[in-house]
Amino acid sequence: MSYGGKKNKNYSTMFFNCSKFRQLGKAGGQCTAHYIRYDTLYTYVLARLQDWIYQAHTDEKELLNRLLKTSDKEAAKANKKQSAELAKSEKRKAEVDRLFAKLYEDWSSGRITEYNFKMLSQKYQAEQQELVEKIDRLKSELASEKQTTADAEKWVALIKPYSDPTELTAEMLNTLIEKIVVHEATKDPDGTGTQEIEIFYRFVGKIDQNTNTRL
Repeated sequence: MSYGGKKNKNYSTMFFNCSKFRQLGKAGGQCTAHYIRYDTLYTYVLARLQDWIYQAHTDEKELLNRLLKTSDKEAAKANKKQSAELAKSEKRKAEVDRLFAKLYEDWSSGRITEYNFKMLSQKYQAEQQELVEKIDRLKSELASEKQTTADAEKWVALIKPYSDPTELTAEMLNTLIEKIVVHEATKDPDGTGTQEIEIFYRFVGKIDQNTNTRL
């Protein structure tokens, strides 16, 4: 999201709009021109941090258990998707290897010309290299996604110095939060609106159970 609106003290007129839409939305329909008001985002993020900080000070052990349970659930979802992608890539890699071996046999026996062999071999080699890099990346991501107790403890250690914050500061946001993803607002049957805001905290990722806020 990028900043929009007038820079004044009337926060209700300030907003953040989707910078990705300017790059991809109009061309490929991959995003929409959604936005969120500054005061809505500010209030939501502050409330979530206040809640986690309160829990860290009242029952640290229970908070650690909750973080690990939630993170394991999120990691399982990501793990399932990436495992399927890895299996697909490995299957294609084996297929390309077989095709390349068959191509060499055809060239050796004179069933295809030197020109066709060079052209097709370059194509297969390029795809092989892409698949090898993709497989290595997926394996690395799967290996690093597992949430550990040490990660949860690191995050709790980060939030404990704060006590009942009443405002957000740049230092607090940079210390505790990795990124924030804001989705397009939706209209509920009763006419009110809701908007999903995903906060990804440092070390522990997305741990909030309910990511929707009323508009």
